[in-house]
Amino acid sequence: MKLVLPARNLGSFRYLLGCICNTGVDGTSFLQLFSIKRALHSRLHRQILKRKSLSNPFEWEKLCSNQMHAQVVINHGIPSWVMKDAIDSAEEFFRLPSDKKMCFASTDVHAPVRYGTSMNHVIDKVLFWRDFIKHYANPISEWIHLWPSDPPSYREKMGSYAKAVNTLQKQLMEVILESLGLNADYLHDDIEEGSQVMAVNCYPACPEPDLALGMPPHTDYGTLTILNQSQQGLQIMDEDKKWRAVPFVQGALIVQLGDQFEVLSNGRYKSIRHRAILDSHKQRLSIASIHSMPMEKKVGPAPEVIDEQHPVAYKEGSFSGFLDHISVKSVSEDTYLDTLKIHEA
Repeated sequence: MKLVLPARNLGSFRYLLGCICNTGVDGTSFLQLFSIKRALHSRLHRQILKRKSLSNPFEWEKLCSNQMHAQVVINHGIPSWVMKDAIDSAEEFFRLPSDKKMCFASTDVHAPVRYGTSMNHVIDKVLFWRDFIKHYANPISEWIHLWPSDPPSYREKMGSYAKAVNTLQKQLMEVILESLGLNADYLHDDIEEGSQVMAVNCYPACPEPDLALGMPPHTDYGTLTILNQSQQGLQIMDEDKKWRAVPFVQGALIVQLGDQFEVLSNGRYKSIRHRAILDSHKQRLSIASIHSMPMEKKVGPAPEVIDEQHPVAYKEGSFSGFLDHISVKSVSEDTYLDTLKIHEA
């Protein structure tokens, strides 16, 4: 897919603004502008976001509604070599002999570093065509010593990417919170000290990809997930419950809203149901940086989004509560988000 940027002053404009490629149900795409730079966290920032003279003004609310299908983000500020180094280090890890990887194997979904297959191989009824290693990453100084030391460059390369993507996440959160009518520094300390889980995935080539999945349909429990991948393989469910492929754009990142943001917005913004499909010839690698408030922090709807027309629709929940839930429930059963929804009698 060829991305054509708007014909404007692209020098400074590209520095200040990023682009979203929003893929529609008919396979077409269009570009919309949105801010991801701290330089716009100022009066100029607000003026640009609100300016009506732009032919394609950024409207995060529109993109986060049920009409939103994919967010492929470019001009995000993370160097392409940092992204590639992280993917390369992931590939080197998954090439290691089994015994070197199995030393990180665990059935404890709370483990700060965990290698395995499927979502939760203890309770999942079907095993999926995937190997993964997950590790906590924020603050990185507390966790990096637990990460794999083999391959030798893994901690350095994956650590550089983890720090860069966490910075991007904080910038994006400011913009999305403002679009909800909240202050950009709403829950600032919780976001600063929030959980970051790096889910590093390997989807080997599958001889019969139509009969298997890399990951089953699910939503992420968190505020934002930012995905770096080696090739196309992510699908998102649209409002008609049809699966749509998210295009692969070299150097781009995919941003998805999670369940925690759906709760925070009281359902105004929805988490994205997605799955990973397989390829018969090529292995696919992906790194999902899953962000949430601190592990034990209970998050409910922001008071500012509640009124008589929009009563509280969710109970409070935490990332720790989500982990407890998936330790006993398969992803094909009721989700943790379902347990938080308040259903009127």
